[in-house]
Amino acid sequence: MVTFIASIVLLIVGYIVYGKVVERIFGINDQNSTPAYTNNDGLDYMPMSWWKASLIQLLNIAGTGPIFGAIMGALYGPVAFIWIVIGCIFAGAVHDYFSGMISLRHNGAQFPTLVGKYLGGKMKFVTTIVSIILMVLVAAAFTAAPAQLLTQITPLNATTWLVIIFAYLILAAILPINKIIGRVYPIFGAILIFMAVSIGVGMLFFFDHPIPNLTLSNLHPGEMPIWPLLMVTISCGAISGFHSTQSPILARTLKKENEGRKVFYGAMIGEGVIAMIWAAAGMTFFGSTGALQTALAAGGPAGVVNEISITTLGAFGGFIAILGIVVLPITTGDTALRSSRMMLAELLTQLTKKDFNGKGKLAFLIILVTGTTLYLTTIDYSFLWRYVGGSNQIIAAVMLWTAAMYLVKNNKFHWICSIPALFMTAVVSTYFFYAPEGFNLDYGISLVLGMVIWVAVLAWFVSQLINHKRASNYEDSQLKVG
Repeated sequence: MVTFIASIVLLIVGYIVYGKVVERIFGINDQNSTPAYTNNDGLDYMPMSWWKASLIQLLNIAGTGPIFGAIMGALYGPVAFIWIVIGCIFAGAVHDYFSGMISLRHNGAQFPTLVGKYLGGKMKFVTTIVSIILMVLVAAAFTAAPAQLLTQITPLNATTWLVIIFAYLILAAILPINKIIGRVYPIFGAILIFMAVSIGVGMLFFFDHPIPNLTLSNLHPGEMPIWPLLMVTISCGAISGFHSTQSPILARTLKKENEGRKVFYGAMIGEGVIAMIWAAAGMTFFGSTGALQTALAAGGPAGVVNEISITTLGAFGGFIAILGIVVLPITTGDTALRSSRMMLAELLTQLTKKDFNGKGKLAFLIILVTGTTLYLTTIDYSFLWRYVGGSNQIIAAVMLWTAAMYLVKNNKFHWICSIPALFMTAVVSTYFFYAPEGFNLDYGISLVLGMVIWVAVLAWFVSQLINHKRASNYEDSQLKVG
């Protein structure tokens, strides 16, 4: 129990202290006009109160991610607590803050556009394609699971529920942000918080087993290696590249730059707390990681959430659990489609030199991304989720490198981004050599090859630092001559 409580405290202190450090290094200026006012279009750009934006951001980036991922990560034991705390404070929240604030400084630009500005046009093109694929995969995975659950508890079949869900997704993706997202999402965000807090209180006072304290031992019943699998299993709650595609949505609504720490850094810390609670609940409720694995094999993460919620909170807990398992992923799915629509518009505008951001092209873009997503819902759910995890953390590493180069080019302390970028580069490099959806190589070989990729990326970054210093010295010499 001591480890769990200390971890929650560290996350809160991280927001108060390190969040302020990150904000100071970025350098906010409330005299700058935000895109919510300068680009107000009545659709995506419009001012919104920071507390509402924070709840929407939390719901957008979370859904069931910090619940399902944390429960599966709990199989590794209390070592998961370390990853959630360190990953969230020093990587995930930094990632989310810079993805939102750099977007704000560039008129609410989408993530691939930011990549293009700071990492080059080729990387922008590749990132755009990967990001759109990730958005479609997320939307498919986060609608297929609710449809399957609704089929089990109602007389309607899966096809009917998919039609209903996608009708909602289309509306949410094309209507102005203040019509559905701005009105309903803060309520669902509050439900997500209430659900986690209720389980946290129940865990402290009513569970039969004590919350385990810290051990560095790998307790995974299947003996899966902690590195790098834990860092991919628990992404939401520690660091998730998906968030960088969602932050620009809210960057287009902030009234002042000082709201960024509350909305972006704060929402990620909130997600970390939620992940911490559910990871601890997974370890504690069943008494051992072996028993947790048995429960996961029987009913999946949704079944585990349902069992914990009903046992802890009774019939009301069951209602909240079903509401969370159904509504939260759908709300993540619709913002994923909204983001893919925005990114596809920017990509087609760039390729065709014609404006695809206007309302006239909206139907075409929605049909394109929705049709693809609907097809993917017919594919095996576990297949979708495996590729979501890997591509998600690639995007996270790219966003951190984008933020690092932003700081380098603005002569600011880049290590707050470049160190976690190096870490995540090592994670994804090793993961794709080792994972079944990657090259499925021997673990030792994967470690070596992952290190080779890491060294190559480090060499690239060092060359960027050298080139920037030379350019700065040249500019200084020209000024002295002038």
